[in-house]
This record gives sequence, structure tokens and C-alpha cells, in this order.
Amino acid sequence: MDEDVLTTLKILIIGESGVGKSSLLLRFTDDTFDPELAATIGVDFKVKTISVDGNKAKLAIWDTAGQERFRTLTPSYYRGAQGVILVYDVTRRDTFVKLDNWLNELETYCTRNDIVKMLVGNKIDKENREVDRNEGLKFARKHSMLFIEASAKTCDGVQCAFEELVEKIIQTPGLWESESQNKGVKLSNREEGHGGSACGGYCSML
Repeated sequence: MDEDVLTTLKILIIGESGVGKSSLLLRFTDDTFDPELAATIGVDFKVKTISVDGNKAKLAIWDTAGQERFRTLTPSYYRGAQGVILVYDVTRRDTFVKLDNWLNELETYCTRNDIVKMLVGNKIDKENREVDRNEGLKFARKHSMLFIEASAKTCDGVQCAFEELVEKIIQTPGLWESESQNKGVKLSNREEGHGGSACGGYCSML
């Protein structure tokens, strides 16, 4: 059934509790938004197949709990992941300040050093912003991450965040090729120097 799927990718969503990780995932996979969504306990897991540049990829997306008491589950989350979405809430500076802790954890547990990272500033639909877009962009550049601002509520930037991440992973064959090499895969040709068009300049392509 999956003959035309190029590869299966393990994607993580990490960040402090309450930044909207589950909301971003639900908006992307089910196109729904629940303002009363309860905090994730342990881990949630969803699968979605998307097509990027003519290549189909099946995404196994792990949504992790931000609370300390679930941190014991951490090492198994990170094992084998090819992409990670690091989320903060633009209306809560504390969630931005703690990004360094999440990056340290990623470096500690991640089994790949070329994992593709996407920084997402969520909740841009709210007015009480505490973190400026340029701060997010600067942090992302410093740590060689892709960057986008998004709103799970209004759908802004959500699809693009996942598509940009997958596109970058597919452009890094070492991340996924070993798992797919026996399938006789052929990548569609891409024009050189063509950045992600879906974002309209939203993303910092690194």
C-alpha cells in the first residue's frame, strides 16, 4: 500500500508545557483546534503522510509532555528521530528562555548529530506578545534551526512548519537513505537554489 512512500520519518515536538505542542499536531494531522485541550500525559503519537516536492513521506509524529514528571521517558523519544519541532509561546517569555534546556536535552539524547531542527513561535493570534519575531529568528540562526511563527488556532504557518522540516530532511539523504535504499527510490529533481516556496519568505532557510 505504501509503495510510493519515499520514507518514514520520526518527528518530535518538544517544548515547555502549555506552549501548544498538541494543538499544533492536531491542527496539522486533523485540521482541528480545541481550546480546552488537556495537557499531554506521557506521549501522544500520530501518523500522517504528506507530499513534498513530489516525494511522499510518512511522518510518525511524537508529541511529548512538557512537565518534569514525565522526563524519565525522554531517551526513547529521541532515539532515531530525523526531525524535531521546538515550540515556544510568543506570549510567555519563560517558554522562550527555557529553549536552551530543550536543546541541551536534544543533544544529550539524540542519536543523530545531523537531525533537522525547526523552531516554532506559537500563538501569534494573541495580542499580549512577549517575544519579538526577530528574537526567535536570531535564536534559530544561532543554533542552525529553521524558523517560523505560527498559530494552531488560526492555522497560520502550521502546514508550512511541517513541510519545511520534511523538505530539509529529504535534502539531507544521510538522515533517511539507509532505511530506504532497498526500495529503489528516486528523488524528484529539484531546481538548485530553490528555497521553500510555501512560506513566502516566512522561514529562515539555513
